Amino acid sequence: MGQHDRIDPASRAPLEALLGMFPGGFNAIEDIVARRQAVSDLIAAMTADVPPNERVSHEERHVPGPEGAPEVRVRITRPVEASGPLPLIFHIHGGGMVLGSIDGEAATVELLAEQVGAVVVSVGYRLAPEHPHPAPAEDCYAALTWAAANAADLGADPARLAVYGMSAGGGLTIATALLARARGGPAIAFMMPIYPMIDDTNTTPSSHEITEVGIWDRAGNLEAWSWYLGGAEADELAAPARAEDLSGLPPAFIDVGEVDLFRDEDLAFAARLLQAGVPTEFHVHPGAYHASETFAPEAALSQRIWALRVDALRRALHPA
Repeated sequence: MGQHDRIDPASRAPLEALLGMFPGGFNAIEDIVARRQAVSDLIAAMTADVPPNERVSHEERHVPGPEGAPEVRVRITRPVEASGPLPLIFHIHGGGMVLGSIDGEAATVELLAEQVGAVVVSVGYRLAPEHPHPAPAEDCYAALTWAAANAADLGADPARLAVYGMSAGGGLTIATALLARARGGPAIAFMMPIYPMIDDTNTTPSSHEITEVGIWDRAGNLEAWSWYLGGAEADELAAPARAEDLSGLPPAFIDVGEVDLFRDEDLAFAARLLQAGVPTEFHVHPGAYHASETFAPEAALSQRIWALRVDALRRALHPA
């Protein structure tokens, strides 16, 4: 059975439409600046007719970055009608460390704020290849530290702090948790690395298997890791699969698609979290490709994926 034959039929049409516009996928666009623009243009086209969500509010700020580095852009999203201190979700966008932005995941952030009932702080970290590791992880940690220290001003409860990220954002979610553990805070109550990008070795069966889906196949992953590492050797912050000690990390929820290059590295990492005594919920979604729930949000599969995530965040952040 071919890779496309394994994809959920309701999730396949948006992928085929994308590949019709960009044969070979975004990674076939060699110039990284042009590739970023193509992604931005597609998102703008997809959301052009979507009316603003009046149930949430947005605020932009620039906050202190790592020592000696520029300030970091953040966007604060709140549910309009919620009252009292809310949980705080720190959101890290995806894009293979080389693509993506706060703006590109605005719909995800609004969903989290509204359905979980939380203040969401999204971080606009620097991207490779212009800013290789450790710049992205350090930007995320600096912004997380600011968010936790200013939780009261944001209308949030720092004792109910979760970190959420998809793909590269998932890898940075774990890296940020490792930094918080090493540096004595902030205290993270829960982490949700979604199909995280965590293994630079590209040796798992799924990393060899997923070569022609068109969304984050092997060639694109190899290129992204090369740019992200900038010729340096990976450490556990760049590639959390290399972390030897996972004890003391926050309780976790991880999910990944069956037809996703990251499937096996994520499965192995979830098992290691459990073996280290970290409470961990893990799901593999049959028929899902990388980010299929964002490309095909109306599919029943996508709605099941989102429902599981929202339920897990509610249980972790609204325990009462």
